[in-house]
Amino acid sequence: MARVRLSVAERREELLRAAIGQIEARGVAAVRIADVASALGVSNALVLYHFSTKEKLVAAAFTFAAEDDLAHLRKLLGRRTTALRRLRSAVRWYAPTGQAKGWRLWIEGWAAALREPALQEVTRHLDKQWKAAIAEVVAEGVAAGEFHCPDPHGAALRLTALLDGLAVQLTSYAGAVSRARAQEWVDEALARELGLERAALTASEH
Repeated sequence: MARVRLSVAERREELLRAAIGQIEARGVAAVRIADVASALGVSNALVLYHFSTKEKLVAAAFTFAAEDDLAHLRKLLGRRTTALRRLRSAVRWYAPTGQAKGWRLWIEGWAAALREPALQEVTRHLDKQWKAAIAEVVAEGVAAGEFHCPDPHGAALRLTALLDGLAVQLTSYAGAVSRARAQEWVDEALARELGLERAALTASEH
């Protein structure tokens, strides 16, 4: 069957999604241009036409994944509802027990960023944007009198650190902690940061 002719933008997105899948499956160090090409049934030359080196392909794949995650985060936090509901939905989505990004991809990204300046910039940007978005909504909730939090930026940093750490435990060490227990800890941490009882989070759903 003949392949459908894609626009340049569509082809790049197809290649980036394939690269993300290969990085998750093989790791940054092991993935090759040939793996991405084979996954799509295209030539190595086509991949190199759009991304002249493996390093540029990998950096672009992480950038694409980061922008996709940030767009979804902003959608959740931009809904017309209470700050508490927006925060809870965003944290639940981002948590390793939720439907957020493939955590294997980002654990790979953190590790590779220690040696790759381009990846370090991508992961740092995603981290800063996530913290800033959460801190902004926390501040909105405080201003509206929904809850009490004297340090929205500190709260965002602590929540992010917990979520990232639990993601490593659940992804890298099977059985280290149950998904149910991890979700309990996430809910407890969010309630504590907002000066609320955990039951208030459940009540916010109704």
